[in-house]
Amino acid sequence: MAKAKHSGLPTSRQILDFIQSSDTPAGKREIARHFGLKGQEKIALKHLLRDMAEEGLIDGQRTAYHRMGGVPKVTVLRVVDVEDGEAIAVPDAWQPDDATPPPRLRLVEGKKGGALRPGDRVLARTEESGSGWRAFPMKKLPSRTDAVLGVVEVDGAGKAWLAPVDKRIRNSSPIADLGGAEPGNLVLAEAAGRSPRAGVKVIEVLGDPLAPRSYSLIAIHKYGIPHVFPEDAVTEAEAAAKLPLAEDRREDLRHLPIVAIDPADARDHDDAIWAEPDGEGGFRAVVAIADVSFYVRPGGALDREARKRGNSVYFPDRVVPMLPEVLSADVCSLHEGEDRAAMACHLVISADGQVKSWRFTRALVRISETIAYEDAQARIDSGEAGENLRHLWSAWKALASARAARDPLELELPERRVMLDEQGRIAEIAVRERLDAHRVVEDFMIAANVAAAKALESKASPVVYRVHEPPTREKLIALREYFDSIGKKLALGQVITPSLFNRMIKDIADPGEKALVMEAVLRSQTQAYYGPRNAGHFGLALGSYAHFTSPIRRYADLLVHRALVDSFGLEQPSPKGKLPPTSGLSDKDRDDLTKVTDAISLTERRAMEAERDTIDRYVAAWLSARVGEIFKCRITGVQKFGFFATIAALGGDGLVPVSALGREYFSYDEGARALVGQDSGTRYAVGDMLDLKLAEANPLTGALKFEPVDSDGSAIEPRGARPETHRRSKGKPPMQGKRGRPANIRHQGRKRK
Repeated sequence: MAKAKHSGLPTSRQILDFIQSSDTPAGKREIARHFGLKGQEKIALKHLLRDMAEEGLIDGQRTAYHRMGGVPKVTVLRVVDVEDGEAIAVPDAWQPDDATPPPRLRLVEGKKGGALRPGDRVLARTEESGSGWRAFPMKKLPSRTDAVLGVVEVDGAGKAWLAPVDKRIRNSSPIADLGGAEPGNLVLAEAAGRSPRAGVKVIEVLGDPLAPRSYSLIAIHKYGIPHVFPEDAVTEAEAAAKLPLAEDRREDLRHLPIVAIDPADARDHDDAIWAEPDGEGGFRAVVAIADVSFYVRPGGALDREARKRGNSVYFPDRVVPMLPEVLSADVCSLHEGEDRAAMACHLVISADGQVKSWRFTRALVRISETIAYEDAQARIDSGEAGENLRHLWSAWKALASARAARDPLELELPERRVMLDEQGRIAEIAVRERLDAHRVVEDFMIAANVAAAKALESKASPVVYRVHEPPTREKLIALREYFDSIGKKLALGQVITPSLFNRMIKDIADPGEKALVMEAVLRSQTQAYYGPRNAGHFGLALGSYAHFTSPIRRYADLLVHRALVDSFGLEQPSPKGKLPPTSGLSDKDRDDLTKVTDAISLTERRAMEAERDTIDRYVAAWLSARVGEIFKCRITGVQKFGFFATIAALGGDGLVPVSALGREYFSYDEGARALVGQDSGTRYAVGDMLDLKLAEANPLTGALKFEPVDSDGSAIEPRGARPETHRRSKGKPPMQGKRGRPANIRHQGRKRK
């Protein structure tokens, strides 16, 4: 910056202007140099700066001043949030009066280095512009609070230790400060000092780790899932809930007997369906979806929080909703007998199940009945279903015939269901039964999702696609090699389609071999994601696919609704001053959807991992009273150090270490994914069914450990120490934290389309 001409002591305004416009930290020396002050003028400057500080005009130290309420030019920031893939930070040492909240700075990250996450600390250069504060990271600093979730334990000498609940962390840490915690408490702790020897200090006591609702609480803290709504978001949600339905500007569909078919324990109801014959062999249908975009508008506090969460997270004992309950469980939820705002997808379906046309409207609906899947199926099976359900089933059979012709990937993917009693204790764990009623709803939802994607494409509008790309060549090569090892063929020269895999699976009669092949096919699949570029949906065998049907629990669907509002002129401004005016896409999203789709793809994976971990803990808790029992299990993964197996009846992955297989040495056949006995030729391969004894079940980590048994049910004598003549695998064998099945394969098993 150019040096100012010498004209005596500057005014307070001139000093403030210089501090704000300086590219480098502006202390007393820099101010004096800029204004050309000398001798007594420097002394006068010192007094002026002190007076400005007392008046609340500036803050900081004499080596670097900044405007009061502002941020130093170079300072330490702490990341507190990630919005659309961009880190948001606040000054790490913000200490103004309580009435002044810390400024939020948007971190402009370079391409080098890893992405910043909440809790990270950086040294950064800051600047203020018309759009707010920005910061440019210079150096990542050690984190002050790397919180660990664990249980307080006390050894025989009276020393307190933190036993981590994350099975990937093997060692307990000494506790330097209990912070009021007692033995057995579930706590959050952080490092007590820079050295590992300093141990940890407890920063929050969470209660009894084995109490009902603790397993989901562990996952919430482990994965950093936002679970408390900011006050401004709740206030905005309450204001939105009072919006009039604007009946005169909505298509009135209250005369249609639309039904919601949902799980018996559903926490929200965001979709409902109706169909009737059209007199020409086909059907007219309506898929009514909660009109969340009417209530949650871009740019407000409510939208920012929903965007950050990305989706609801469902646990057996609770849901962490994307939207406050006044919306998610009440106003936006399609309750039986109540008028509700909906986005209606009108479909015309031909006799062979092809969707011939569609249109989208904002509508007013009144759900005639909410039916559990099991009850709907029972009515159909008994012949006691009314005309409404019979029409739905008839229309579905047409859609199902089109689905069969499309031949999407069909894999038997059992889903575990944890049922709790009124006290939150486990009543039963079972595999959820797959009914035609599930398929009815699923096929109507798929039809509406396709219609939404194609409708937006017809208007050249931005689309949030649900993308599932075909398997990569690398994965197909690995799959071919595996098939070669079991005597099956996969020619890579042909076009790889879902039907190819379906035929391979259908031709296998033996259940064990079929499970083995399905496992291999699962491993070859890519992870589905959200994105603005259409690459089709391989698993569903669809060229264009979006998510439209669950805006209460998925931000992706809300974005699709907003795009439909823009494209088809469905805007309904909110009353002046109540909420942000538009219910369509924001300018930022209309210009570029990439940041938000990347962000919500990550939050989806976070939710899946948290839900899976919680189910694992519930299963381990359920099984902890059955240690010593023998279960029919299927091998799901094989490594050098042992194999993983799942209890066939209810799931639950556990490790069988190679040392438990007896005195014989077992070598690892990587191509066949099998452990092979050196002397007997005994094989343990993925897909094999066998009896295993449950040796350990740890509810805190969700870890299980099994032992093989002889034909008479007696335990096999463990090997113990290996003779020196036996080969040893290099490195230390990983223990309970490793899985034979990659995380993305587990995700595919959730049947999330």
